[in-house]
Amino acid sequence: MFKALGDPVRLRLFSLVASHEGGEACVCDISDVGVSQPTVSHHLKKLKEAGLLTSERRGTWVYYQVAPNVLASMGQLLTTVD
Repeated sequence: MFKALGDPVRLRLFSLVASHEGGEACVCDISDVGVSQPTVSHHLKKLKEAGLLTSERRGTWVYYQVAPNVLASMGQLLTTVD
């Protein structure tokens, strides 16, 4: 999970989706992160493969959401003390 977020572009995209109004973001709303659109698609695919995002196609656009329980799992991992 954290390895997938180790890339600055992926972290930015994940943050944009997580903070977007309504809990989901259209790829058209989050594609301005300083890289080309194919690169954005590549990074979103990697976040999806890591289980961090889910997606749904609506017409020509794809909408992304943070996968259920991801934020809770991250918080739990970061607060666990051995």
